[in-house]
Amino acid sequence: MSEPEADSQDSIDLPMAAPPDPVALAEEKKWLTSLESAPITKRWAAFLKRGGPGYLQSSLTLGGGTAAATLMAGGAFGYRLLWVAPLSMLLGVAVLSAVAHQTLSTGKRPLPAIREHAGPFFAFAFIAGAVLSSVIWHFAQYALASAAIEDIGNVSGTGISRWMGGLLVLAWAISWSFTYGRSPALLKLFERSMQVMVWLIVLCFAAVVVKTGISDPGAFLSGFIPGGVGEVYTPGGDESKSIGALSIVVAGLAAAIGANMVFLYPYSLLARGWGKEHRSLARFDLFAGMFVPYLLTTTLIVVAAASTFGADGIPFPGKGFAPVDAAKILGSTFGTSTSRILFDLGLLGMVTSSITMHMVCCGFAACETLGWKVGSAKFRLACLLPTPGVLGAFFWGDIKIWIAVPTTILTGFLLPAVYIGILKMQRSRAYLGADLPQGRKAMLWQGLILLATLVLSVFLIWITVTAIPGWWRTLTG
Repeated sequence: MSEPEADSQDSIDLPMAAPPDPVALAEEKKWLTSLESAPITKRWAAFLKRGGPGYLQSSLTLGGGTAAATLMAGGAFGYRLLWVAPLSMLLGVAVLSAVAHQTLSTGKRPLPAIREHAGPFFAFAFIAGAVLSSVIWHFAQYALASAAIEDIGNVSGTGISRWMGGLLVLAWAISWSFTYGRSPALLKLFERSMQVMVWLIVLCFAAVVVKTGISDPGAFLSGFIPGGVGEVYTPGGDESKSIGALSIVVAGLAAAIGANMVFLYPYSLLARGWGKEHRSLARFDLFAGMFVPYLLTTTLIVVAAASTFGADGIPFPGKGFAPVDAAKILGSTFGTSTSRILFDLGLLGMVTSSITMHMVCCGFAACETLGWKVGSAKFRLACLLPTPGVLGAFFWGDIKIWIAVPTTILTGFLLPAVYIGILKMQRSRAYLGADLPQGRKAMLWQGLILLATLVLSVFLIWITVTAIPGWWRTLTG
């Protein structure tokens, strides 16, 4: 998009093929204003009916990486690292709530706003990190989706192959991502479908935990108290499969909020036509639609893994263990195929929703860069950008060797730059005007964003120092 065009649209709504109904939006704003004096319980109950963008963030973050990390945490360390997920997501909520405050207070589109008030480099990091992470990590999502479908087929006797599973997920993701923004009704239907998908994921893993149980309730509760960072799990004395608790902690704290999430979130707010009146709703929606489902899902996976492996179960195999392998072991350990299928369905829901949101993110990125309308035919064309990731259903084992480590580092180093850009804008009176946060609230907000930036930077330095040498030896060996 040219600079003059961007400047002319900074103060108006996001260009959309089918913008929100102004009459319905005015009524919603009036309704929100009337709730400001209502008791907090009544306000929250009302907010539960009107959320949506927060669930899109859940759909994006609850992917294959989350499944693998939480499975490893529970399998290797039992309940002792349960505290990592809520802490990491609290930092994420702090960052995204700042993004919501900025976007809803000004009504400006984020990319031109960041370019003007933080600088061109931060704008580049904002959009490049979103597109790269959505395209590259698409491969891994398809690898897990096809493996889950194949395992379900093996259990049910239908014999669905990985390539067929990958194509089925691709067809579903294309058809569903194409509904976004085509009309206000379809946009709400899309958000509602992601909300349903998120809670179905939670229910699948909850049903598994009902079967496995919680082996030690006391240890479960104490697992939410930070600790155990110095532990190392080495299965059978095999150092090559060792897992350090510190690596899981730092990776979990760093990876809860991705670059594509930070990019997509403000645009999903603008697509709904939200403004200043929606700020309280947006904060609540982040809690109810992102924090709570993320906490429940990660906790349930950890509990399922801790109950299956460990002192009272079979030994955890260590590094390299795949989430679908856990489904197979659940079935054999508890003598029923139901737990295995439910675990697979939970995994499938996680990666399928992430795949769909990757596509929508790329559609938004293209529209913002090229001046297209969200929901238009060009938007749908841009949604196809990550679809080569379906090859991950067939070749991820080979592709991963080449791209996993450098992609993590490249996209990772762009994210701290995005956080710093957000922090600069959170402190900019020229940008926020009278809505600039003041006093203790401002200090707390800025402190949490700085902490999130620091944790992410430590993780990136750690993975660069520890992973690059091994990656290079693998390529050259």
